[in-house]
Amino acid sequence: MTPVLEAVPNFSEGRDPALVREFARVISSEGAEVLARTADPDHHRSVISFAGPPRVVERAALSVARLAVEAIDMRRHAGVHPRVGALDVLPFIPARGLALQDAAASARRVAEGLAAMGIPVYLYGAAGTGRSLSSLRAGGFEALTEGFPAGREPDILPRPWAHPGVHPTAGATCVGARPPLLAWNVCVSGLSLEQVKDVARRLRESGGGFVGLRALGLYLPSSDIFQISMNLEDMEGTPPMRVFEAIEAEVDGMGGRITQTEVIGTIPETLVLSAAASRLNLLDPDPSRLRGALLAEVRS
Repeated sequence: MTPVLEAVPNFSEGRDPALVREFARVISSEGAEVLARTADPDHHRSVISFAGPPRVVERAALSVARLAVEAIDMRRHAGVHPRVGALDVLPFIPARGLALQDAAASARRVAEGLAAMGIPVYLYGAAGTGRSLSSLRAGGFEALTEGFPAGREPDILPRPWAHPGVHPTAGATCVGARPPLLAWNVCVSGLSLEQVKDVARRLRESGGGFVGLRALGLYLPSSDIFQISMNLEDMEGTPPMRVFEAIEAEVDGMGGRITQTEVIGTIPETLVLSAAASRLNLLDPDPSRLRGALLAEVRS
């Protein structure tokens, strides 16, 4: 059985649909399979999930990185999402027949390739040495243009390197290896931005809330909505519906309401199953009974 690796590059471009389509085309041209893509003008960010054999995925990641470096100028970029580079984040996720250390090895090979293009690289997750993604992106691209703050030096710096800080137009890239996570946004109405930020602050792990939950309260001007933007890093330890129900209770208690939920990238079975179990009082919601997973194991 051929091993399968997934990559989920996050680009600092969410307002040019043609460029996002070109990102996907370049990935496909290298033989990888594009699984999902999303783009948002307020976040000014696009996310593409793709998969394939490890070497194919590595090659596709470097090809699309090259396009992002050529096409995106961080000096003119502004959005509500934290970012440090044109290709801002590039995580690798083990899928079929691979362990986390295999994904980390791919991440490090691609990181060396990015450095050869002239991009400073931060390593995180299983590919790194313990620095969190949020700490690496603190202050954004602008905090790294004139030099690297103490403790924020890249793990891999191109040689020779003539700039005081990151690449002047492409910034830096955070390359990592991690298990699957849930990237999702819950939109609410009837609350102020400060109230939405308060909900996010109370529910995220750093505020004493759910373990593995990163959350921000945002306002999206183009659609005039408030959003709780989240990453849930451990869907087994913290079931997504527990988080959703906590948000629902907080928002309802303040007189607001949830209007929609958006999942970035592929939709994990865990989310769908936990939602069905909660809302339908589903008997025996065992993941091993999922039809798609069972059929995928049938030998043809």
